[in-house]
Amino acid sequence: MVEKMAAKKDRRGWFIMVGAVRISAALFIASGAFAATDLELERAGNDPDNIKSLQSGARNFMNYCAGCHSAKYVRFNTLARDLELSEDQLVNNLMFNAEKTFETIQATMPLDDAARWFGQPPPDMSLMARARGTDYVYNFLMSFYIDPESPTGVDNRVLPGTSMPHVLWELQGYQNAIFHEDENGNPEVVGLEPASKGTMTEDEFREFVVDTTNFLEYISEPIRSTRRVLGVWVLMFLIVFWIIASMLKKQIWKDVT
Repeated sequence: MVEKMAAKKDRRGWFIMVGAVRISAALFIASGAFAATDLELERAGNDPDNIKSLQSGARNFMNYCAGCHSAKYVRFNTLARDLELSEDQLVNNLMFNAEKTFETIQATMPLDDAARWFGQPPPDMSLMARARGTDYVYNFLMSFYIDPESPTGVDNRVLPGTSMPHVLWELQGYQNAIFHEDENGNPEVVGLEPASKGTMTEDEFREFVVDTTNFLEYISEPIRSTRRVLGVWVLMFLIVFWIIASMLKKQIWKDVT
C-alpha cells in the first residue's frame, strides 16, 4: 500500500513538472512572437539596475518622446522614488506637461491630431519594451534612413513603412540605406551608412539610445528589481523548507516498511 502511494505521488510530481515546462515554453514562444522581425538584431546591452542610465533615459523620453507618446501606467512620483530623484528635480526636469506628482505620463499632442497627421495615434510606451523586447526598441531607434518617397522623408529598417518621423535626426544626423537585390530581384536594405553628421558622435548617440531603451524597459515593469530581490528570498525559504521537510519525512516514515 505504501509503495503504491509513493508511486502515485511520483507520477503526480512528474505530471506537474512536465506541465510547468510546457507552460514556460508556451510563454517564451508567445513573448518572442511580439518581436517578430527577419533582421538579426544587435543587442541593446542596457542595464535596468543602472540608476544613472535610467535618469538619463527619463530625461531623453520626456524631451524627445513624451510630446507624442504617453506612458499612462507610470506615475511621476514612482519615477522619483525608483530613480532616486528629489521632488524639485522631478518637477523641474521631467514634469513638463503635468501639475501633480501622482499624475501619469501623458502625451502632449492630442490623439485626434496625431491620428490625422500620422495616420494613426502614436502608441503608449508603457509596455512597449516588454512586448517588443529591448533589442527591438534599440535597433528601431538606430535604424532610420532617408526615403524621399515617405511622407516623413524617412523610413526604418526594423519597421518598414513606419509613420514615425526621425525625431532624433538632429542628434544622430541622417543615414542612407544600402540596398541589395534579394533572390526575387526586389531591393532590400542590407545596411546603413551616414549621410550627414548630427550634434552627437556615434558613440554618444548609441549611449543616448541605450539609456532611452533602458528607461523604456524600466517603465514596462517598475517592480522588476524588487521582484528579483523578493524572488531570491522566496527561493532561499523554499530550499530551507525543503531540507526541513525532507528530514521530517525521514523521521516520520522511518518505521514504515
